[in-house]
Amino acid sequence: MDRIKVMVNGMPGNMASNIAKHVLNDDRFELIPLSLTGPEILEKEYNIASVCISLINPEQRNEAIKTLKKKENNFISVDYTHPLAVNSNAEFFCNNFLPFVMGTTGGDRKKLEDAIISSGICAVIAPNMAKQIVGFQAMMEYASKTFPDLFNGYTLTIKESHQKGKADTSGTARAMIGYFNKLGIPFNDYQIIMERDPENQKEIWGIPEEFIKGHGWHTYTLVSGDKTVKFEFTHNINGRDVYVAGTLDAIVYLNNRINEGAKGKIFSMIDVLKGI
Repeated sequence: MDRIKVMVNGMPGNMASNIAKHVLNDDRFELIPLSLTGPEILEKEYNIASVCISLINPEQRNEAIKTLKKKENNFISVDYTHPLAVNSNAEFFCNNFLPFVMGTTGGDRKKLEDAIISSGICAVIAPNMAKQIVGFQAMMEYASKTFPDLFNGYTLTIKESHQKGKADTSGTARAMIGYFNKLGIPFNDYQIIMERDPENQKEIWGIPEEFIKGHGWHTYTLVSGDKTVKFEFTHNINGRDVYVAGTLDAIVYLNNRINEGAKGKIFSMIDVLKGI
């Protein structure tokens, strides 16, 4: 079977670099030695093992992609760039008919979806690529639809901690709010307690020092009105490797759907879990 050609964007960022390393070492894929990056990146090249990746800034990307498409024909792009670049990157992929997997949170999600549908390309979009967390979210979605208002009268506290460099509030935490709302608990994004201070993370949260620069800790606490009942859901991730397997599965899933003739479709990680 032909290997799937993959361009991983966002290098030399940690997540993009980690994905690229695994793509390079997986026989299912062929890593394209080019990565779209942000205007703040001064480097021109980045090495993954023995492969030299050319870093392409926004001013160069139109010409670079035009050349790349002539050379490689069909390939899948992976986007792990800054949240502020979500919509501009998606528009670029759509305008150039490049199917993509996007694991970046942030941006105008409605605008993102509209751009994909109107372009005719396909994409997998998810705020979280960790398969087990996506499965947990699916369970919460089922509960919210099957047992509406189950926690009516309860109060909710959501706490999340990520590395200092994460610019926005956790997309996973925001997604969970919708399920808790349907379960009868009023709650808004601004009520999420967000931690980005490394000292607090180490001293108060107890996050291991080696993972301060790469982690995702979440706790959802529900307390009854009379304070006699407490439920707590926690998922703590150290490092970034857990997101890799989901991203690679998403690439394979998207490639399969494209080969089946899908056009203008947006897939979620739940679709990926069901389809592989």
